[in-house]
Amino acid sequence: MEKGRVITGPRRFALIIERLCQQLIEQHGQFEEACLIGIQPRGAFLANRLHARLSEILGIPDLAYGRLDITFYRDDFRTREKPLAASKTEIDFLVEDKKVILVDDVLYTGRTVQAALTALNHYGRPAKVELVSMVDRRFNRHLPIQADYVGLTVDALDKAFVRVEWKEQHEEDQILIFADKSEARQPAAPGPADSESFSS
Repeated sequence: MEKGRVITGPRRFALIIERLCQQLIEQHGQFEEACLIGIQPRGAFLANRLHARLSEILGIPDLAYGRLDITFYRDDFRTREKPLAASKTEIDFLVEDKKVILVDDVLYTGRTVQAALTALNHYGRPAKVELVSMVDRRFNRHLPIQADYVGLTVDALDKAFVRVEWKEQHEEDQILIFADKSEARQPAAPGPADSESFSS
């Protein structure tokens, strides 16, 4: 695999977003006691999309929503050769006794989610925390963390790199897989939008 291969194109991508919204509504109803929090930076793209669609479906423009920066809570913060670029936390409410739905784009080792749970403690003690992930790389976990809502499950070699692209940043919504992370800097190779080799 010399370049990235598209495993989910725009059409299926949209269906995944819709399915995740319906699952969240089934579990949380009108979201009276729940809130969405996107993990900065890339989880915020999925959280933005879910928030917009849920608000549209439910007719709730003020559905509780925030973005959480975890930069200084990462376990590799002091071991990096270059400083990590911090994002901005935007949470204007307490999560005390709320059902918090954390949102990230790719669940890989679980360390990002661990950092998010630590950072979340500064905003109160949630009644419950759930995790939404656009992609779950289930065979590469370092910590006992699982997603409650999964868009796409990808089983790949440990060196492989999965990237979720959003039309807000790229030309279209899609999910790609690369042989390794260094190749993710190259343009994606054309291919079937929805490969059957990956289970959803």
